Amino acid sequence: MQLTLFSDYALRLVLYLAVHEDRVVPIEEVSRAYGISKNHLVKVVALLVEENVVESVRGRSGGLRLARSPRDITIGWLVRRTEPDMDLVECFDPRTNTCPIAPVCGLKHALREAREAFLAALDRSTVAELAAPRKHQPLIALWSRALANGGS
Repeated sequence: MQLTLFSDYALRLVLYLAVHEDRVVPIEEVSRAYGISKNHLVKVVALLVEENVVESVRGRSGGLRLARSPRDITIGWLVRRTEPDMDLVECFDPRTNTCPIAPVCGLKHALREAREAFLAALDRSTVAELAAPRKHQPLIALWSRALANGGS
């Protein structure tokens, strides 16, 4: 399994906002903390606002904050919302499948089972667990170092 950069950035953004729950965070800060493109983050933010995960606050002291509790956001739910599809192989999508052995192939079942196990494991983790106070200090130290180095 490999997640898209879009999902990766969404997970990173939500984690950052969960750790900084006490304030509105400028998107530029998140971009610099991770060393990723602000333009990419803007697209991620748009989807997360639409999904009511992130709230965008306008104005001079505007930025981003979580729109719901980190306890209510499971990693599996977030991945399902940010991945364009979870088709591990071509035959998972009957509209585009051209595999000649699809009607009798046993691999499809095993791969579907693996995908479901993957998502079930992610469903057991919440953003709150990943952003727990005991984990704040190491995360903040790494982000602070990146911010001090100009986001690189």
